[in-house]
Amino acid sequence: MKVAVIGAGYFAQFHHDAWSRLPVELAAICDRDGTKAEEAAARFPPARDFTDAAQMLDAVRPGLVDIVTPPETHAALVALCAERGIPAICQKPLAPDYATAVAIVQQAEQANIPLIVHENFRFMPWFEEAARLVRAGAIGEPLDLSFRLRSGDGQGPDAYLSRQPYFRTMPRFLVHETIIHLIDVFRLLFGEVAGVFARLRTLNPAIVGEDAATVLFSFADARRSGIVDGNRQIDHPSDDPRMTNGVLMVEGTGGQLRLDGHGRLFLRPHGGTEAEHAYTWERRGYGGDCVFRQSRAALGHVTQQAPVPNTGRAWLRNMEIEEAIYRSAAEGRLVPV
Repeated sequence: MKVAVIGAGYFAQFHHDAWSRLPVELAAICDRDGTKAEEAAARFPPARDFTDAAQMLDAVRPGLVDIVTPPETHAALVALCAERGIPAICQKPLAPDYATAVAIVQQAEQANIPLIVHENFRFMPWFEEAARLVRAGAIGEPLDLSFRLRSGDGQGPDAYLSRQPYFRTMPRFLVHETIIHLIDVFRLLFGEVAGVFARLRTLNPAIVGEDAATVLFSFADARRSGIVDGNRQIDHPSDDPRMTNGVLMVEGTGGQLRLDGHGRLFLRPHGGTEAEHAYTWERRGYGGDCVFRQSRAALGHVTQQAPVPNTGRAWLRNMEIEEAIYRSAAEGRLVPV
């Protein structure tokens, strides 16, 4: 199968590398910046470089397109794929707003093409292993869940300029761009979200949107509760704060499960002593090679109809919860989902 990638910015490098290691042909890379497209394609021969997405699709005729561009471009690019009947993977956030996201999903469904949202946190090995341990009863009945998001990359007047400068002008930033990942992770670990209460702050005057947030989650299982405490100005103990982006704690009647900033998991039985839980993962690419793991799952869905949790339709639920978070912050109240 031929795969084409639209996007050659900072994060797209992880997508290019992932496809080069999968049983596909990375046939083309497109970016409006011709120099970026040319340089990226040169690293993965025989990939061709393009500056026009429609021209690329018609010239290469890929069997799968991976869209790795900012949110405001997604509707038009998915439309190009839908018109040609080509399955698509689309980077999150799926769209700048919920209504546009719904329209994108509907367009793909009407064209009968698979649409997968590139939700890579769910595929980080520590979250996958944490979910497995929770399901296996390692902490007894799960009751409380917390994540302290501390990527530490948001200080100063030049914040995000060198890597993803469009972050600076997003009217919705921390929740829409980053905590959306953790919404999905919380659903993976604790089940469906039933309500949210949020407080949002903008700490760095150089950016438009919020860069700090405290979000309380209630779940369909009313005995469970969760909290995301996020602040991109503050870091945490790690040699790469953006690898795990923070620390996780899952607590239950039988003990605690903790993730540290080095990707290590620790279990402590109720009343007992904490010990590291050994598991296997590879430190490669971004976030424990989660882009590769996500791309592999998407390929299996497109070629073998293997189930994936992040189809476009399924992923809209995360955006519904995101919308509730912003509404809660604006109205100062608990918002049911």
